[in-house]
Amino acid sequence: MLIHLSSAFEVELTGPGLHPRNIVMPARYFFVNFTSFNEDTYTPELGKNFAVEIKGKSVKNNFCRVWVNTLDRKDGSFIVRYKTYETCLDLAISIYYKSKLIKDFPLKLEGPIQADQCDCPEKDLNLWLKKYECPSSYPSIIQDLRPFNNQDMLKQVKLIVDKYHKPESTSFCHYVIKNNQIYRDCYGKHIGFNMFADNILLSLTRKVVLPDMELVINLGDWPLIHKDSEPLPMFSWCGSVDTMDIVMPTYDITESALENMGRVTLDTLSVQGNVEKKWEDRKPIVFWRGRDSRAERLKLIDIARANPELFNASLTNFFFYREKEAQYGPKQPHVSFFKFFDYKYQLNIDGTVAAYRFPYLLSGGGMVLKQESPYYEHFYSQLREWEHYVPVARDLSDLVEKIHWAIKNDDKAHNIANNGRKFAQENLLPQHIICYHALLFSEWSKRISSEVTIREGMTHVPQPKFECDCSLGQEVNREEL
Repeated sequence: MLIHLSSAFEVELTGPGLHPRNIVMPARYFFVNFTSFNEDTYTPELGKNFAVEIKGKSVKNNFCRVWVNTLDRKDGSFIVRYKTYETCLDLAISIYYKSKLIKDFPLKLEGPIQADQCDCPEKDLNLWLKKYECPSSYPSIIQDLRPFNNQDMLKQVKLIVDKYHKPESTSFCHYVIKNNQIYRDCYGKHIGFNMFADNILLSLTRKVVLPDMELVINLGDWPLIHKDSEPLPMFSWCGSVDTMDIVMPTYDITESALENMGRVTLDTLSVQGNVEKKWEDRKPIVFWRGRDSRAERLKLIDIARANPELFNASLTNFFFYREKEAQYGPKQPHVSFFKFFDYKYQLNIDGTVAAYRFPYLLSGGGMVLKQESPYYEHFYSQLREWEHYVPVARDLSDLVEKIHWAIKNDDKAHNIANNGRKFAQENLLPQHIICYHALLFSEWSKRISSEVTIREGMTHVPQPKFECDCSLGQEVNREEL
């Protein structure tokens, strides 16, 4: 959508938040781009003079409660997030520049616009996927599910429990989705992370009726099903070259999607709106903070101490190598993640498994140096080295060399940083995370041959209570069918 602001420049609006009736999220969002500006021509005056107002009517004919948050990306574009707390019959978006309403605004958005807590699922999954603007599929999903066809889940679940139920070291939950209701049975001593699996399943089943299915979700960091063992369908947040777990988006990025404008303050949108410095104003060194969860992180401190002109790197906590705190400490206080991007170069180095900060590093517009790793997240196969990031040897032996390359090739480093940020923008925002889960579960359900049954003693995971009128808009939906 292109809006002419004046003869001097135009305003372009894009994003899923412009289709709030069809795309329900905890925090909807869209982008406002002043097309005549970019990172080089942006001035703080643009940000100071930009304002957004979103208003609407509720079912009770009162003003709808809407919370609006604006993030300045400092390149001539803005992220506008808004959260509704009740069903809105319509919404009107007004954009102001220098306190004056821009021509052709307010922009009217038709309702009903349901709050994310509304349990009003679309009955047709394929129709919902189309409305939600999800892709038809992801190559990584097809790849992960290739070993699994005609799955007898009565048999497979028993095999998983028999082989992997080791209460002190593994934890997982067997989920059943039946008639769009969620049931689970968990195994292991540490099952608190089932809340993350619960939350994405609850979120999806409020939006769309999922097919009946069974799945087992690993609650630990490490993938479990080794390639030289019997292929068993285990869903995990991290994959590796040695395992065949079915990889979902990590609990971290999923929570940031579901708790956007909520209890989570770090997400791929907020990172973009809290970077303070342009590329040329950032310090040309690597900035890194993290705990001692891998030996290479200790080696990083050695490298940084030998090359202080290239690094600002410190450990923030000692747990795995407490006996080495005197050598590699003192531990430093945590730094706001947004301050990482006062520096040009970011380092993504594994923790216990893949470092789950990678999506946020890409979002911040720094050039990411990524350690070679056997571990991967759901999106890694879409990335290309030297296009989206700069690869670094597993043992960090070429890290200093790669930093020198970046300093000598600033334009190329900046281009890689921009490509990484663009990738995050196009693949790692909340809409993308929700779509990936929905498509993954949809494709998985087609591979189950056994009857889906609720086992005796399973725990029902209910939807939270929230008052909504799901009959609103049903006539419109039938016409679309």
